[in-house]
Amino acid sequence: MTDIRKPSSLLTSTISRRNALKGLGAAAAIGTAPGFVRYAQAQSSAPIKIGFQAHRTGIGAAYGRWYERTTAAAVKAINDAGGINGRPVEIITEDDGTDAARGAEVVEKFANQHRTDIVYGTLFSHVVVGSAPAAGELKIPYYVVSEGYHVASGKMNRYVLQPGITDVRAQCRSVAPWITSNVGKKITMIYPDYAFGHDHRDFFGPAAAEQGGEVVAQIPIPPTESSFTRYFPQIPADTDVIYHVMVGPAVLTFVKELGEFYGGSGPKLFGFIDSLEAVNINSPGLEFLEGSHFWEGMPRYLQEDATDAEKAYREAVGLDETGASVNDANDVSTAAHMFGCWETLHIIKDAMEAADYRGPEDRAKLIEATEAMTEFPEGPAHPQGAKVFNGKIHQVFGSQSISVVENGRLNVVHRTSIEDGMYEPEADYTTQPL
Repeated sequence: MTDIRKPSSLLTSTISRRNALKGLGAAAAIGTAPGFVRYAQAQSSAPIKIGFQAHRTGIGAAYGRWYERTTAAAVKAINDAGGINGRPVEIITEDDGTDAARGAEVVEKFANQHRTDIVYGTLFSHVVVGSAPAAGELKIPYYVVSEGYHVASGKMNRYVLQPGITDVRAQCRSVAPWITSNVGKKITMIYPDYAFGHDHRDFFGPAAAEQGGEVVAQIPIPPTESSFTRYFPQIPADTDVIYHVMVGPAVLTFVKELGEFYGGSGPKLFGFIDSLEAVNINSPGLEFLEGSHFWEGMPRYLQEDATDAEKAYREAVGLDETGASVNDANDVSTAAHMFGCWETLHIIKDAMEAADYRGPEDRAKLIEATEAMTEFPEGPAHPQGAKVFNGKIHQVFGSQSISVVENGRLNVVHRTSIEDGMYEPEADYTTQPL
């Protein structure tokens, strides 16, 4: 595994996390003996209410199901250790239907009806983009677990943060050198035709070009498409690599039809695991994936070098060694993304304690406390690995895994460094008023 080095000059900060904790009045330590929760020590025993914007229905439902399970496991761990500032955490869930307009309505409902302290959890980029203005107008912190570059781009507002999962621009920069060196240099991209896919379109090409690669074709596909064969003739004959990053309930159809089209031959494949999240790679029709490579934010299959923190996290969430539910081997997880829920909730905890958060009147302090954070060490709160956080763009940077399909399982063959994904920031949310 790549050594984790200190962040580059692009991500340094004059405020260390330790100083932030001191300057913002960190709460006194709370006893964390198993089964011993001192909620009575808090000034208020009322729960911290977190509004969970969940994709229970719509094209993001598979992610939503596992985001919800991961959230429940993380909240249990936090509450078992004393909660936040001695107060229990309560999750209030609303389904956004994986729909942008409904997402904004959910944010408003959390703020005005449920009166939650913050909003958290969203994955699909179009929902984040549609919901963010409401969070800014209502001045309610909105912690997303989305991957899109929309947060780091500066196009959101100061109340929108993504501290628990890396963004597509960083992911593209991280994997491009390995693809061009090990898979091929002439690349056709197939991606969903909305913000998330557009991030791949916009950032992978330049990253590959820096390594001597070339994107020879870009094929956008509507996210509601249910059959894909008619798009495949657009793939140029001189393509070395098909870079695919489809999402939604039709992904199994996509990869099956791709295999049928080429009949076991054709260009090599590099996929973002989004194309197979919640899908068993041993499903009939996917045999052609043997030997192909995938990006994974966190490995689905338990690896031999897994840390104790990762093993504990998997046990808490309920994953077996293949990345399926311990209760149902056919219920395959969205492991490459859902760890971001666990890590984001622990960051919220740390930021609330740094800000001595008491209630909605302290939301501005909470934003400032989060912005002051710089490093997250690998451990129980961050089982995916160490990370660095840039408070100016509200975005975290971390390592990525590249895996190969071997004998019906995903094995990690390369782990990128944090620095591999760094880029020059284009924004500074801290200049905006709260």
